[in-house]
Order: sequence, then structure tokens, then C-alpha cells
Amino acid sequence: MSSSETVSSFAQLELPAPVQKALVDVGYETPSPIQARIIPHMLEGVDVLGQAQTGTGKTAAFALPVLARLDLKKKLPQVLVLAPTRELAIQVAEAFQKYARHMSGFHVLPIYGGSDYGGQLRQLQRGVHVVVGTPGRVMDHMRRGSLDLSSLQSLVLDEADEMLRMGFIDDVEWILEQTPQERQIALFSATMPDVIRRIAKRHLRNPVEISIEVKAVTTALIRQRVWMMAGMQKIDALTRILEVEEFDGMLIFVRTRILTVELADKLAARGYSVAALNGDIPQKQREQTVEKLKNGKLDIVVATDVAARGLDVQRISHVINYDIPSDVEAYIHRIGRTGRAGRSGDAILFAASRERRLLGAIEKATGKTIEKMALPTAEEVTDKRVGKFKQRITEALETADLQIFRRLVQEYENETGVSVMEIAAALGALAQGKKPLQDKVTPAFDKGERGAARGEKPRAGKPARERAAGRDAGGESSHEKPPRAAADKPARKPRADKDKLEPGMERFRLEVGNSHGVKPGNIVGAIANEAEIDSEHIGRIEIFDDHSTIDLPEGMPRELFKHLKSVWVSGQRLQISRLEAGDRPPAAGEARHKPVKAKAKDKHKGKDRHKGKPKSRSGAAREHGDAKGRAGGKPAARKRPSE
Repeated sequence: MSSSETVSSFAQLELPAPVQKALVDVGYETPSPIQARIIPHMLEGVDVLGQAQTGTGKTAAFALPVLARLDLKKKLPQVLVLAPTRELAIQVAEAFQKYARHMSGFHVLPIYGGSDYGGQLRQLQRGVHVVVGTPGRVMDHMRRGSLDLSSLQSLVLDEADEMLRMGFIDDVEWILEQTPQERQIALFSATMPDVIRRIAKRHLRNPVEISIEVKAVTTALIRQRVWMMAGMQKIDALTRILEVEEFDGMLIFVRTRILTVELADKLAARGYSVAALNGDIPQKQREQTVEKLKNGKLDIVVATDVAARGLDVQRISHVINYDIPSDVEAYIHRIGRTGRAGRSGDAILFAASRERRLLGAIEKATGKTIEKMALPTAEEVTDKRVGKFKQRITEALETADLQIFRRLVQEYENETGVSVMEIAAALGALAQGKKPLQDKVTPAFDKGERGAARGEKPRAGKPARERAAGRDAGGESSHEKPPRAAADKPARKPRADKDKLEPGMERFRLEVGNSHGVKPGNIVGAIANEAEIDSEHIGRIEIFDDHSTIDLPEGMPRELFKHLKSVWVSGQRLQISRLEAGDRPPAAGEARHKPVKAKAKDKHKGKDRHKGKPKSRSGAAREHGDAKGRAGGKPAARKRPSE
């Protein structure tokens, strides 16, 4: 379609079927303003200069059109995205992977300082279509000859003003000068200082300029809280919140239509009055659901953004963002469903640590700091249940006709000799039903409360980052040499205490090992991100020739277990499986990964790679914090933060 036409749905865009299918999977239905305006131009190969903040949906705005133009048969990088920090590089790479999930053979590689070159070199040699990297590490690979940009067709500069602020802009210009002349450039920046304008004028060809502003909104009547997910599964965390929060009507937002039904079913099984609301549900049924929510026949509705558009129910006291929205505008729309007609409201957001950037953008747009929320403890849940139980007794004493029950209790006491106290306790158990008053068994992966609830002391084992020696701040090994083959390592007899499981842990097998070049940091990073477990709660990791073992908190939910099977690490699917208690220790001659202590970083490392570098700080100097990284040995004017 023409870039001048109005875009109201992704279906209108000329995106290939596999990309459209991925958008349906992740629940995207209507493009954000920047996506509607940027994607048509980028599909036509036009250079773009976009002024947009984090949280406007700009990642999809550039990722979707460049994916549409890829030739998957070519193994050389066709897209390069430059980002100011390793966190953003990882986040953008994950977004590409998500949007390309139905593109068979697609490969994206994040490259950044602080991680070893070995894994990056192997991936580049195997072939990748998209590279997302920080300027210093991209420069290093270009100088090594390991990053070939001869087939580059699209270059994206993400958060250019942030790269300027961090002192990387000279590196960015050098990279731009080395890329082919015939390539599309998309430059995104929240602000447009003169330096960024100068770069755009020099390197972009007749760019289309697009500016998107997120307007600040007043949410004075809405209390905003965020639970930073770690350890406990979301459904268990949600259940605790529902037990403790005093709410009237509630809207729970999720990303996909399928999840509306799945989550509603799970909550219904836990005894809540709940229904799903999504675009696949017939209009008449949707209207009935909203009417039930209004008149109190329903307490909770699980909805997608589109299904809840225009929903105005004054009874809604709470909005829960079970899945974080794709952009700031969606968040503002969601929380606006509460706090209606001058009433106060509560908005609770579930967010992972990697989503902190979007959190910052939300705070800026709403003009309020989102307060951190601690999950209710097992004791608080128990107290709440007991309080409700006592309230039911009080209400029965005040309103019910108890005469016949007094006579029955008296007769039972006379017939059996059981005390009135015991009879009352038995009747209480009958009234409570299957749901226990005391939260004896806390949900799986409740890392902070599980042990305390059972009276256990915290685990004494070292955190994963200490056990997996040899990893640097980037979560990867600081050594670039691949591990020795099993035949080169002397067999050693495992100690009994080394193979003993710590209380509350289970042991799992992962189908990735030394032969695949995996490091402890690769495994920790993948498990921590995918299972939302802080690394200190990941147990012992042992790496063998063709597989690895890892100790994780017991009680992993089935859905998470299934998901981890398909997670990729070092080019291999984890294919995680449980190891039973009686499984053997490694046989003699079966190689374990031998952890190595991280050596002091060599500030001279990599000097030869940077001969002839322009007068900008070298990637090696930046990554090692050396202030003397400028050409000619001149000291830098100021230190720049590590990427």
C-alpha cells in the first residue's frame, strides 16, 4: 500500500505471511502511531529519520519491514542495528526473534562488550541475517574481518542521542563510513541535537522525517504499582494478589486472545467469578460479559487491548497488566479503565527486569513514579483467609436463624460426647471446603517465601554467579579459548557431596555441552531470562561433553518446563529433562566443565586489532575501562561507561 494512506491494522501492511502470523501470535492487532507511519516507508526502502521515545513501539516499526525484505538464502548479515547498551541490544535481538518465529532458518545475533568473542565468532561463521550490537564490539568485529557487511541492505541507529551522550558517536560515524553506499538507513532518537542532525544530513538520503510524541497524562486518582517478576510464576503471583487486594470489579490485560481463555479458566478453577473478553468472542456474548461485570454477576474479566477498547464500567476498581503492554499508549489506555468518574483506582503491572526501559518511559508519560510492589507473603494470605472466615461467622451470627443448628449441635454432643469446640471446628472445616485456611504449600518457584513458609533456613550454597567461575559482567566467559575436548581432560572421580542436591532443588539435564562451546553464563542467562529466576537462585551447573546438568527450585510448572525445551543456547535446543534421584554420576572419563577463575583483565589485550583506528575510543579500551583508548595514546577527555 502507499505510504500516504492511513494504516489502521497490520493486515493493511504489505508484510509477508510468516511475519503477519507472528503478529497474531503475540497479539498485535493495531499498529501504534509510529508503526503506522514508519513501516510503509521502510518497506519501500526509503531512509527514515524518526524522533520517538522508548515505549512508542519503534522496535517493531523498524524490525517488521526489514524482516519483510530479507533474503533468508543469504548467510551474510543483511541488517545491522546499533544500540547504545548491551541491555537494549539483547532486547532488540529478542524482538527480532519473536517477529521472525515463523521464518524458517532465520538467525539474529546480539554482539556487545563484556561477552567472549568465541561464541560470537562461531555464530558469525555459521551465518546470520541480522546483527544487533553496541558500537565498540561491532567495530572490533569489523576490524577483525569477522563481520562482513558487504551484503548489508538496512542499517538502524537506535537511540542515537543516547549513543551521543555515552560518547559513542565517533564510532557510529566510522561504522557508517565503512558500510555499502546502497543501503537503507533508519535513525531513531528521542531528541535531535545538532550532532545527530549533522549525521543524518551527511549519511541519510532524502529521509522521511517522522516525529511521535507521547503526551503526558494525569493519573492522580490511580495508584500505580509494579511487581518485578522473579522466581514465582505469574499465575501464582496473581492468585496471591487477588486473595489480599480488596477489589470490586477487575480487568486483567493479557497480550493474546488464547491467553484470555487460558487464564480465565485457571482463575475459575481457583474459585473466582471470571470470564474472557477477546475479538474471537461473538459480539452478543461480549456485550453479555460486560453487562455481567457491571451488575456484579462477574468480578474479573481477562481481556486483550482491542476487546477492552471503549469499555466504561465504573465498578472496575483494579486493572492488572498481567502481560506488559507493547507501548506507553497501550498502558495509558489500559489503566484508564479504572479511576472513572472521579473514583480512585489501582493499576498493577507485572514486569521483568529487562523491561525497565519501558517502565521509565511509562513513568515519564504518566508523570508518576510507579511504586515497587512486594508480593503478599504466605502469612499475609493466611491472615486474609482467616479474617474472611471470621467475618462469615460474624455475619451468620447476626443474620442467620441458628435455632435448629443449636439443637443439632446439642444432640450431637449428647450422643457422642464430643465437645462443642470440636464440633464447631468440624463445621468450620465443612464450611471452608477444599480450600485450606493456611497457605501451607506455597506456589512453585516462590524463591523468597518458599523456605521461610516451611521454616527452612536460606540455602547455604553459593549463588550461580560464584559457582560458575570464569564469567564476566556480561554473563559470559572472559576466556575466548574453547574448552578442551573430553579426551584432553583427565578423568576425575566425583565427590559424593558435590553430587548431592540441596534441599528444595531438582536436577535437570540440558542437551548442550562442551562440544557446543557452551559456558555457564550462557545457561544462567537463558534460564534466568526465560524462567524469570534471579541467577542467585539457580543451583549448581555441571557441563559435560554433550550435555549439562543444572539444579533449579523444585516444582517447575508444566508450561514453563515445556517452554524451556525449545529455548536455544549456543546453537542447541535445551531439551530440558528431569534427572531422577537415582541417576548415576558421570562415569570415569566423561568430561565435566572445569570452572576457571576469571583472570584480571589485560588492558593491553586486543591492541594489534585496532591499528589504524580513527580518533575515537577503541572497543577494547571501552570494554576494559581503560581511559587511554584514544589514538596516539592521548588520554580520553572523560571515561565512557562500559557497553
